[in-house]
Amino acid sequence: MPQRLSREEFRRWAEGQTGRYERMGGEPVAMSPEKVQHVRIKTRIWAALDRAITTAGFDCEALGDGVTIEVDEDTDYEPDAVVNCGPRAPPDGVCATNPVIVVEVLSPRTQAIDTSDKLADYFRVPSIQHYLIVSARRREIIHHQRAGEDIVSRVANLGSIRLDPPGIVLDVAEIYAGLG
Repeated sequence: MPQRLSREEFRRWAEGQTGRYERMGGEPVAMSPEKVQHVRIKTRIWAALDRAITTAGFDCEALGDGVTIEVDEDTDYEPDAVVNCGPRAPPDGVCATNPVIVVEVLSPRTQAIDTSDKLADYFRVPSIQHYLIVSARRREIIHHQRAGEDIVSRVANLGSIRLDPPGIVLDVAEIYAGLG
């Protein structure tokens, strides 16, 4: 596997790979295959975000995984869902141009990085206002929100999560309904 790659080198390299990769510190990091429960939850999160944005009529778009968040020159992540606001990314683009909400669904292999490095890194992107860490094992969403110079965190397992901006609400029970 290549060692340190620029963003453009990484993208060219990744196009020839069969698996999916993120880039951390300039180095490709393989993304693990996902379990069905993980896919169910990330699909429901995306659908709930999409529905809330469409209902509110905001100039935002909910995007599923595969869209890149460019953190810095050496770090590119692919979260499970993103809300991008303002002008839409071009159809042939690979990154969110103005990400406001980023979602990661936890898996055993990624839990440590999702709750530490990615938490710090995502909030280095000025447009990101919310980072949701969603448990695949139990009904629990950790909502990290930018509040001026601070990041405020809340664990939600009942009720709703207000995501303002852009001004939408997610119902925790809807995300986990019927998942056991």
